Amino acid sequence: MFKNLIDVLKKNPRKIVFTEGPDPRILEAASRLKKDGFLTPILVGNVDEVKSAAKSGGFDIDGLEIYDPLTYPKMDEMVSTMVELRKGKMTAEDCQKALSKGNYFGTMLVKMGVADALLGGATYSTADTVRPALQLIKTKPGNKIVSSCFILVREDADGAFETYAMGDCAINIDPTEDDLMEIAVETAKTAKAFGVEPKVAMLSYSTKGSGKGESVDKMRNATEKVKASAPELSVDGELQVDAALSPVVAETKCKGSPVAGQANTFIFPDINAGNIGYKMAQRFGGFDAFGPILQGLNAPINDLSRGCNAEEVYQMAIITAGLK
Repeated sequence: MFKNLIDVLKKNPRKIVFTEGPDPRILEAASRLKKDGFLTPILVGNVDEVKSAAKSGGFDIDGLEIYDPLTYPKMDEMVSTMVELRKGKMTAEDCQKALSKGNYFGTMLVKMGVADALLGGATYSTADTVRPALQLIKTKPGNKIVSSCFILVREDADGAFETYAMGDCAINIDPTEDDLMEIAVETAKTAKAFGVEPKVAMLSYSTKGSGKGESVDKMRNATEKVKASAPELSVDGELQVDAALSPVVAETKCKGSPVAGQANTFIFPDINAGNIGYKMAQRFGGFDAFGPILQGLNAPINDLSRGCNAEEVYQMAIITAGLK
């Protein structure tokens, strides 16, 4: 499933900064990426500490760039740039203090063009990865929010992959109609990058007016806004999950829908539904879940789970840099 992304990286060499360089999981993934040769890691941390940890774990990081925030030769320039970006919200002293930490330092490496992408969160919280990105990288033109999606993949007995996209499951707690419109459009783009031709279902406990309530109205109105914003996109709502997935149910509940019964991209009304939904698919359905993949930022930055393993770090590095 990573073939398309790896092909992109082979054609366009990129560098990805890891904000937690001494972590054994990061070092194992960095060593593997170095060997593969299609994506170049940059490690943040004390040089001696990073090298010692690599030696202890038997990870080959020879030749990789390691940047220590406390000895970085262009720190004055970085502080000055950050002060300007924060527009009076942080003093030079505040910026210097923030940049002593890997999350802010790594984000500024991306902002200043030293790296093309960033992956953090092996020891930082999601908020500590997203906050610097929002403050320094900011959203893309036309985007007002950062959102997230998970890609869920399951291999069948014949070796074919069943792939779905789900958003927003990690960032926006109670998105508005306009937020949901943006989440739907961005999640469809992410789905496409994984080879999925998106058919977007705006999910609810109601199908086409079968239920009533503010949440139902929100999903119905958001659907209309998606259609107006991205008329080329195949989208329908509000739809219940069974109507979105089952052709038989779709024939009964919403005959003629371009999405019902064949949806592969799912937009949830809030973070409760999204987080519960993707984890149930993962645990009960045997799907592998990749994410959260952050959407809407000016540069590719992603967050790891603190419970991640080296394989997940490796995979998320490919996803992060390959989706630029």
